[in-house]
Amino acid sequence: MAAVAAWAVFAGGTRAQSANTTGALEFAAYVSPTAAKPEPVRAFTFYVLTKSFDDIKHEIEEANGAPNRDKFIDGLKLSAEMREWLKGHETLDLTMPGTDKLITAEDIVHVPEFLVAYQRSNSGGVANGIPKPKYKDSDKMDHPEKYEKERQEYLNALKKYAQAHPESVAGMELEMDSINPAKKWAEAQNSFKKRVNQQAPMLAQTKYLAAKVDTSLEGQARIGRLPAGNYWLSTLDLEAGAGDSRLKWDVPIAIEAGQTTRIELTNLNSTETAKFK
Repeated sequence: MAAVAAWAVFAGGTRAQSANTTGALEFAAYVSPTAAKPEPVRAFTFYVLTKSFDDIKHEIEEANGAPNRDKFIDGLKLSAEMREWLKGHETLDLTMPGTDKLITAEDIVHVPEFLVAYQRSNSGGVANGIPKPKYKDSDKMDHPEKYEKERQEYLNALKKYAQAHPESVAGMELEMDSINPAKKWAEAQNSFKKRVNQQAPMLAQTKYLAAKVDTSLEGQARIGRLPAGNYWLSTLDLEAGAGDSRLKWDVPIAIEAGQTTRIELTNLNSTETAKFK
Protein backbone atom coordinates (compact mmCIF):
# COMPACT_ATOMS: atom_id res chain seq x y z
CA MET A 1 0.00 0.00 0.00
CA ALA A 2 2.80 2.35 0.94
CA ALA A 3 4.64 1.54 -2.29
CA VAL A 4 1.51 2.17 -4.37
CA ALA A 5 0.94 5.46 -2.58
CA ALA A 6 4.54 6.50 -3.15
CA TRP A 7 4.31 5.65 -6.85
CA ALA A 8 1.10 7.65 -7.18
CA VAL A 9 2.78 10.67 -5.61
CA PHE A 10 5.80 10.25 -7.91
CA ALA A 11 3.68 9.83 -11.05
CA GLY A 12 1.54 12.80 -10.12
CA GLY A 13 4.65 14.90 -9.55
CA THR A 14 6.08 13.85 -12.90
CA ARG A 15 2.89 14.82 -14.71
CA ALA A 16 2.78 18.15 -12.91
CA GLN A 17 6.41 18.82 -13.77
CA SER A 18 5.73 17.91 -17.42
CA ALA A 19 2.71 20.23 -17.51
CA ASN A 20 4.82 23.02 -16.08
CA THR A 21 7.52 22.73 -18.77
CA THR A 22 5.70 21.57 -21.89
CA GLY A 23 2.77 22.63 -24.01
CA ALA A 24 0.81 21.40 -27.00
CA LEU A 25 0.26 22.43 -30.60
CA GLU A 26 -2.95 22.06 -32.56
CA PHE A 27 -3.25 23.21 -36.17
CA ALA A 28 -5.29 22.87 -39.32
CA ALA A 29 -4.03 23.39 -42.86
CA TYR A 30 -6.06 24.45 -45.89
CA VAL A 31 -5.24 25.31 -49.50
CA SER A 32 -7.52 27.62 -51.48
CA PRO A 33 -7.47 27.16 -55.28
CA THR A 34 -8.41 30.14 -57.41
CA ALA A 35 -12.14 30.91 -57.18
CA ALA A 36 -12.80 27.80 -55.11
CA LYS A 37 -13.40 26.82 -51.50
CA PRO A 38 -10.47 25.95 -49.22
CA GLU A 39 -9.54 22.28 -49.20
CA PRO A 40 -7.94 20.50 -46.21
CA VAL A 41 -4.34 19.36 -46.54
CA ARG A 42 -4.89 15.64 -45.97
CA ALA A 43 -2.30 13.08 -44.76
CA PHE A 44 0.55 15.57 -45.14
CA THR A 45 3.69 15.61 -42.98
CA PHE A 46 4.45 18.81 -41.05
CA TYR A 47 7.68 19.44 -39.16
CA VAL A 48 8.22 21.43 -35.97
CA LEU A 49 11.69 22.94 -36.21
CA THR A 50 13.83 24.86 -33.75
CA LYS A 51 15.09 27.04 -36.59
CA SER A 52 13.36 28.58 -39.59
CA PHE A 53 13.74 26.41 -42.69
CA ASP A 54 14.68 29.53 -44.64
CA ASP A 55 17.45 30.24 -42.12
CA ILE A 56 18.60 26.63 -42.40
CA LYS A 57 19.05 27.18 -46.14
CA HIS A 58 21.05 30.34 -45.43
CA GLU A 59 23.22 28.36 -43.03
CA ILE A 60 24.05 25.85 -45.77
CA GLU A 61 24.69 28.65 -48.28
CA GLU A 62 27.18 30.29 -45.93
CA ALA A 63 28.87 26.97 -45.16
CA ASN A 64 29.21 25.99 -48.82
CA GLY A 65 29.87 29.43 -50.25
CA ALA A 66 27.48 30.78 -52.86
CA PRO A 67 28.88 31.49 -56.35
CA ASN A 68 30.94 34.68 -56.20
CA ARG A 69 30.12 37.07 -59.02
CA ASP A 70 33.57 38.67 -59.27
CA LYS A 71 35.35 35.29 -59.21
CA PHE A 72 32.99 34.04 -61.88
CA ILE A 73 33.78 37.06 -64.06
CA ASP A 74 37.53 36.58 -63.52
CA GLY A 75 37.20 33.07 -64.94
CA LEU A 76 35.51 34.16 -68.17
CA LYS A 77 37.44 33.97 -71.43
CA LEU A 78 36.89 37.63 -72.21
CA SER A 79 39.15 40.66 -72.48
CA ALA A 80 40.32 42.33 -69.30
CA GLU A 81 38.38 45.42 -70.36
CA MET A 82 35.16 43.45 -70.70
CA ARG A 83 35.63 41.75 -67.34
CA GLU A 84 36.19 45.15 -65.75
CA TRP A 85 33.03 46.49 -67.40
CA LEU A 86 30.96 43.56 -66.16
CA LYS A 87 32.18 44.08 -62.60
CA GLY A 88 31.11 47.69 -62.76
CA HIS A 89 27.58 46.96 -63.98
CA GLU A 90 24.78 44.91 -62.43
CA THR A 91 23.95 42.92 -65.54
CA LEU A 92 25.62 39.75 -66.76
CA ASP A 93 23.22 39.33 -69.66
CA LEU A 94 24.75 41.15 -72.62
CA THR A 95 21.85 40.22 -74.91
CA MET A 96 19.07 41.51 -72.68
CA PRO A 97 16.96 44.28 -74.31
CA GLY A 98 18.13 47.64 -73.02
CA THR A 99 21.76 46.57 -72.53
CA ASP A 100 22.75 48.93 -75.35
CA LYS A 101 21.61 51.83 -73.16
CA LEU A 102 24.29 50.91 -70.62
CA ILE A 103 27.06 51.08 -73.21
CA THR A 104 28.68 54.46 -73.78
CA ALA A 105 30.74 55.65 -76.73
CA GLU A 106 33.82 55.38 -74.50
CA ASP A 107 32.93 51.74 -73.73
CA ILE A 108 32.69 50.96 -77.45
CA VAL A 109 36.24 52.08 -78.23
CA HIS A 110 37.69 50.79 -74.94
CA VAL A 111 36.21 47.27 -74.76
CA PRO A 112 37.24 45.05 -77.71
CA GLU A 113 34.05 42.94 -77.61
CA PHE A 114 31.87 46.06 -77.75
CA LEU A 115 33.88 47.45 -80.64
CA VAL A 116 33.36 44.29 -82.69
CA ALA A 117 29.63 44.19 -81.84
CA TYR A 118 29.25 47.86 -82.77
CA GLN A 119 31.06 47.38 -86.07
CA ARG A 120 28.95 44.35 -86.96
CA SER A 121 25.64 45.99 -86.07
CA ASN A 122 26.53 48.98 -88.28
CA SER A 123 28.06 47.09 -91.18
CA GLY A 124 26.61 46.77 -94.67
CA GLY A 125 25.71 50.43 -95.04
CA VAL A 126 23.21 50.45 -92.19
CA ALA A 127 24.70 53.63 -90.70
CA ASN A 128 25.45 56.58 -92.97
CA GLY A 129 28.75 58.36 -92.51
CA ILE A 130 30.20 55.95 -89.99
CA PRO A 131 34.04 56.16 -89.98
CA LYS A 132 35.93 53.35 -91.65
CA PRO A 133 39.34 52.13 -90.50
CA LYS A 134 42.33 53.11 -92.66
CA TYR A 135 44.91 51.06 -90.81
CA LYS A 136 45.94 47.65 -92.13
CA ASP A 137 46.74 44.56 -90.12
CA SER A 138 49.89 44.11 -92.20
CA ASP A 139 51.22 47.41 -90.82
CA LYS A 140 50.99 46.12 -87.25
CA MET A 141 54.33 44.31 -87.63
CA ASP A 142 55.95 46.22 -90.48
CA HIS A 143 54.95 49.77 -89.49
CA PRO A 144 53.74 49.64 -85.86
CA GLU A 145 53.85 53.42 -85.31
CA LYS A 146 51.77 54.12 -88.43
CA TYR A 147 49.38 51.32 -87.48
CA GLU A 148 48.83 52.64 -83.96
CA LYS A 149 48.46 56.25 -85.16
CA GLU A 150 45.81 55.39 -87.75
CA ARG A 151 44.05 53.01 -85.38
CA GLN A 152 43.79 55.69 -82.69
CA GLU A 153 42.51 58.20 -85.23
CA TYR A 154 39.83 55.71 -86.25
CA LEU A 155 38.80 55.05 -82.63
CA ASN A 156 38.57 58.77 -81.87
CA ALA A 157 36.44 59.35 -84.98
CA LEU A 158 34.24 56.35 -84.12
CA LYS A 159 33.76 57.61 -80.58
CA LYS A 160 32.63 61.04 -81.83
CA TYR A 161 30.26 59.38 -84.30
CA ALA A 162 28.69 57.17 -81.60
CA GLN A 163 28.23 60.20 -79.36
CA ALA A 164 26.60 62.17 -82.16
CA HIS A 165 24.47 59.22 -83.32
CA PRO A 166 23.22 57.32 -80.22
CA GLU A 167 20.80 55.41 -82.43
CA SER A 168 23.80 53.61 -83.94
CA VAL A 169 24.35 51.86 -80.59
CA ALA A 170 20.86 50.32 -80.60
CA GLY A 171 20.86 46.63 -81.47
CA MET A 172 24.42 45.95 -80.38
CA GLU A 173 23.19 43.33 -77.92
CA LEU A 174 22.10 41.12 -80.83
CA GLU A 175 25.74 40.71 -81.83
CA MET A 176 26.95 39.49 -78.43
CA ASP A 177 25.18 36.17 -78.05
CA SER A 178 28.38 34.15 -78.55
CA ILE A 179 30.17 35.89 -75.66
CA ASN A 180 27.17 36.28 -73.35
CA PRO A 181 28.06 34.92 -69.85
CA ALA A 182 24.45 34.93 -68.57
CA LYS A 183 23.81 31.25 -69.33
CA LYS A 184 26.95 30.04 -67.51
CA TRP A 185 26.14 32.26 -64.51
CA ALA A 186 22.59 30.90 -64.38
CA GLU A 187 23.93 27.34 -64.51
CA ALA A 188 26.35 28.04 -61.64
CA GLN A 189 23.58 29.54 -59.52
CA ASN A 190 21.11 26.74 -60.31
CA SER A 191 23.67 24.08 -59.49
CA PHE A 192 24.39 25.69 -56.13
CA LYS A 193 20.67 26.13 -55.39
CA LYS A 194 20.09 22.47 -56.21
CA ARG A 195 22.76 21.39 -53.71
CA VAL A 196 21.25 23.62 -51.02
CA ASN A 197 17.75 22.26 -51.68
CA GLN A 198 19.08 18.72 -51.37
CA GLN A 199 20.94 19.33 -48.11
CA ALA A 200 18.44 21.58 -46.31
CA PRO A 201 15.72 18.96 -45.60
CA MET A 202 18.33 16.52 -44.27
CA LEU A 203 19.89 19.13 -41.99
CA ALA A 204 16.46 20.25 -40.79
CA GLN A 205 15.51 16.71 -39.75
CA THR A 206 18.83 15.73 -38.19
CA LYS A 207 19.75 18.93 -36.33
CA TYR A 208 16.66 21.10 -35.88
CA LEU A 209 13.70 18.69 -35.69
CA ALA A 210 11.58 18.93 -32.53
CA ALA A 211 8.61 16.87 -33.76
CA LYS A 212 6.72 15.83 -36.86
CA VAL A 213 3.15 14.81 -37.48
CA ASP A 214 0.80 13.84 -40.31
CA THR A 215 -2.49 15.66 -40.76
CA SER A 216 -5.82 13.84 -40.67
CA LEU A 217 -8.30 13.63 -43.52
CA GLU A 218 -9.73 16.90 -42.20
CA GLY A 219 -6.31 18.56 -42.46
CA GLN A 220 -5.86 18.73 -38.67
CA ALA A 221 -3.10 17.56 -36.33
CA ARG A 222 -1.99 17.76 -32.72
CA ILE A 223 1.38 17.44 -31.02
CA GLY A 224 1.62 17.20 -27.24
CA ARG A 225 4.46 17.55 -24.74
CA LEU A 226 6.48 20.07 -26.69
CA PRO A 227 9.02 21.84 -24.46
CA ALA A 228 8.06 25.48 -24.04
CA GLY A 229 9.87 27.72 -26.53
CA ASN A 230 9.85 29.19 -30.02
CA TYR A 231 9.52 26.96 -33.08
CA TRP A 232 8.66 26.99 -36.77
CA LEU A 233 5.89 24.86 -38.26
CA SER A 234 7.25 23.89 -41.67
CA THR A 235 6.62 21.75 -44.73
CA LEU A 236 10.33 21.97 -45.62
CA ASP A 237 10.50 22.07 -49.44
CA LEU A 238 7.36 19.99 -49.90
CA GLU A 239 4.32 21.62 -51.48
CA ALA A 240 0.72 21.09 -50.45
CA GLY A 241 -1.55 21.38 -53.45
CA ALA A 242 -5.15 21.84 -54.40
CA GLY A 243 -6.32 22.87 -57.85
CA ASP A 244 -3.91 25.44 -59.25
CA SER A 245 -2.35 26.38 -55.88
CA ARG A 246 0.89 24.99 -54.47
CA LEU A 247 1.84 26.13 -50.97
CA LYS A 248 4.69 25.82 -48.50
CA TRP A 249 4.70 26.94 -44.87
CA ASP A 250 7.42 28.05 -42.49
CA VAL A 251 5.39 29.74 -39.76
CA PRO A 252 6.81 30.85 -36.38
CA ILE A 253 4.96 29.51 -33.33
CA ALA A 254 5.39 29.94 -29.59
CA ILE A 255 4.70 27.06 -27.20
CA GLU A 256 3.88 28.03 -23.62
CA ALA A 257 4.07 25.66 -20.66
CA GLY A 258 0.71 24.16 -19.76
CA GLN A 259 -0.97 25.82 -22.76
CA THR A 260 -2.19 24.66 -26.17
CA THR A 261 -1.13 26.82 -29.12
CA ARG A 262 -3.61 26.79 -32.00
CA ILE A 263 -2.93 27.99 -35.54
CA GLU A 264 -4.57 27.78 -38.94
CA LEU A 265 -2.38 27.47 -42.04
CA THR A 266 -3.82 29.03 -45.19
CA ASN A 267 -2.73 30.75 -48.40
CA LEU A 268 -2.30 33.96 -46.42
CA ASN A 269 0.54 32.73 -44.19
CA SER A 270 2.21 30.43 -46.72
CA THR A 271 5.75 31.21 -47.87
CA GLU A 272 5.11 30.46 -51.51
CA THR A 273 2.17 30.39 -53.85
CA ALA A 274 2.74 29.04 -57.35
CA LYS A 275 0.14 28.89 -60.09
CA PHE A 276 0.08 26.34 -62.87
CA LYS A 277 0.06 28.09 -66.23
